[in-house]
Amino acid sequence: MLLPYQRRPLHDLPDTPQAYDAVLADVAEQALARLTPEGGLEHPEAYLDIGDTSLGVTSLLALAWQRGQDPRLPEAVRRSLAFHLRERVYTDDNPGYPNLRVRDSGLPYARYVLEPGAHPVGDWPSTVWALLQAVDILDLADGLLDDTRRAALTEVAHGYWRWLTEATFFNPQEAGNQAIGCVVGGLMLARRLPPARGEAVRSRALALYTERIRAHRIRDRGALLPPEHGGAYDNNYGPISLSFLAQAHRVSGEPVFAEDGDTLARYIDARLPGGGYDTGGPRYSEQHSGFESVLGLRYFSGRIGSDLGRYRGDTRWGRHAVRPDGGLDGHFAWMLVWQIQDTSRWHRTPSAGTVRHQLRAGTVSVAFDDRMTPSLIEAAGTYYLPAAVDRRHGFGPVVDGFLLCRPMGEVRVRDAHAAPLTAKLVSKPVVGPDQVLRHVRSLYVTDGTSLWTVVAVERLAGDPCLLAGLPYAADDGDRVRRVARGEVTSAGELRLSHPVRTGVETFDTRGELTQEQAAFALAADPRGYGDPDEGWRHLVTSSAFEAGPAPGAPPDLHVFAVRYGPGGPFAPAFTAAEEGLTVRAEVFTAVLGHAAGDAHGVPTLTLHG
Repeated sequence: MLLPYQRRPLHDLPDTPQAYDAVLADVAEQALARLTPEGGLEHPEAYLDIGDTSLGVTSLLALAWQRGQDPRLPEAVRRSLAFHLRERVYTDDNPGYPNLRVRDSGLPYARYVLEPGAHPVGDWPSTVWALLQAVDILDLADGLLDDTRRAALTEVAHGYWRWLTEATFFNPQEAGNQAIGCVVGGLMLARRLPPARGEAVRSRALALYTERIRAHRIRDRGALLPPEHGGAYDNNYGPISLSFLAQAHRVSGEPVFAEDGDTLARYIDARLPGGGYDTGGPRYSEQHSGFESVLGLRYFSGRIGSDLGRYRGDTRWGRHAVRPDGGLDGHFAWMLVWQIQDTSRWHRTPSAGTVRHQLRAGTVSVAFDDRMTPSLIEAAGTYYLPAAVDRRHGFGPVVDGFLLCRPMGEVRVRDAHAAPLTAKLVSKPVVGPDQVLRHVRSLYVTDGTSLWTVVAVERLAGDPCLLAGLPYAADDGDRVRRVARGEVTSAGELRLSHPVRTGVETFDTRGELTQEQAAFALAADPRGYGDPDEGWRHLVTSSAFEAGPAPGAPPDLHVFAVRYGPGGPFAPAFTAAEEGLTVRAEVFTAVLGHAAGDAHGVPTLTLHG
C-alpha cells in the first residue's frame, strides 16, 4: 500500500527555464481549450477555493506570454481578467461571515464558495489568494493591459487589501501561511500604487508582520515559528509559510523575513529525515504541499546550506494545482509564477553542522522532539514512529506499563564524531511509578548505514523492556509505502507486538489505515478541521518493537541495545568503571560519562571507531 501524499523529493523536479516553459505551454493549451464565452478559466468541477482560480490561470497565461509571446494569449488574458472583475468580485457582505469588523463596507473580496452563505469562513484566505493573483498580473501587465484595465485591477487589488486589513479581523483562522501571504500581497501591491499610498500599504504590511505574526510565534524544538492553525508547525502549511517568507524577502529586502525564514528552514531541516518523509501538524498529519513549497525550500536551502529539497511533496501538485481528474486549477498559481521568476537554485548536500534536535549521517536519521525523544527514526529506508503503550507515546524504557521518556528536569545533550561515526548522547531525569528519580541515558550512534541505540537506566523492578518504535513506512522508488516490519536487531529478546483489541484508539501497523486517517479518527472535530496531532495523542496502544534487557549489563543498571538496519551478529559488551559506562559494539566503542556529567552538568561522551 503506497502512501497517497508522500511522493518524490521536490528537488527532483526539473527547474530549468526550458522545463518551466514546457509547463507554461501545457497550461496555455489547457486554458485556451477551457476558456468559456464569458471568459472564465475555472475548472468545470471547481467548488471550494474557487474565488481566485480563474484569475490564477490568467496570471499563468500572462507569464507564458511574457516568456514566449504566443499571439493567442493576450486576448485570453484580457477576456479572463474581465470575467474575474465582472463575475468574481463581491462587494456585498457574505451572509453568515463571522469575522467582519465593519458591516456593508462595500470593499471587494473573493469567495471561497460562490453560493451566498455556503462556506463564508473561507473568504479571508480566498481574498488573500485573489490579491496575490492580482498583483502578479499587475507585475506582468506590460504589453497586455491598457491603462484602463490596469487601473481597474489596481483598484480591486487595493480594495482586497483594505477588506483584509480594515473590514475584517486579521488572520481569523490563526494560520501563519495565510497571514504571511497577506503581508506579501501588501508588499507587492505597494509597488503598484502612487508613492504616498504605496508607502502607507508597505508600512501597514510590515507592522502586521511584526505585531500580529512575529510577536505571536510559538516555540518548538528550540525554534520560534509562525503559528499554524493553532500549532507551531504543520507539515503541509509550514513549508508554504517558508515560501511566503522567501517572497517577502525577495520583494521587500527586509532582513526580518530572511532571518525568520532561516529559522523555519533550519527547523524543517532538523525534523526532516534524509529520505524526506515527515508527519505531524495541527491541520494535516501526512499531507504535503507540492509546488507551493518549492520557492521557500529552494530559496532557503542555499541560505542555510542544506538539502531542503529532499522534502517529499505531493508531486501530483508538483507544478500547479490540479483537480482529481488531473486538470489544471488556478489555485495558488502565484507560487508557480514566483518560483519561475526566482533565480535561486537547490542546495543538494546536507549541512555539516551539529544540530541539537537531529542526528543524521548517510541514510540514517533521528529527529528529536522537544523532550529529546525521537519523533522519527530512519534507517535502511524504513521510517519508525513513536509507539504507544497505555496511552504513553515515545521511545524509551517501559516498566509496569509506564514509559520513562518524559523529562522531569533539564535534558542534557552531548554530540561526538569519530569518522565514520556520528553519535548523540541524551541524558534526562525521569520519575517512574515508584516516584524514584532516575537518569535515562540514551546513546545513538550511526555509521551512515545502521543506527545503534543504547539506553541505560538505574535498575528497574519487574520485567522492563525498551519501546523501540512503530515500523510504519519505507522508501519504494519515487513513493513511500506502508510496512509492518523493519530490520531491527536487539541484544536482548526482541518482539514485534500488535494490539490485541481493535478500535479507533489502537493502531495496528498491519492494517490499511494511514497514520493520518487514524489520527483524524481520534480528533475532536471533523476531518480537515480537527487537530490530528491532538487526536493521535489519544492513541492507547500501537504495534511496537519491544526489546528486552541486554545480557551482561552492570548489576546496578538495566541496559537495552537495539540496532536499526543491516549488520551481522549483535552482542554488545558493557563495562562499568570510574569514568562511566563503556559500550563495545561491532563498529564502535563509546564511554557514557556518569549522570552528573562535567562541571556544567552536561553528560560526557567518548567515541571510538
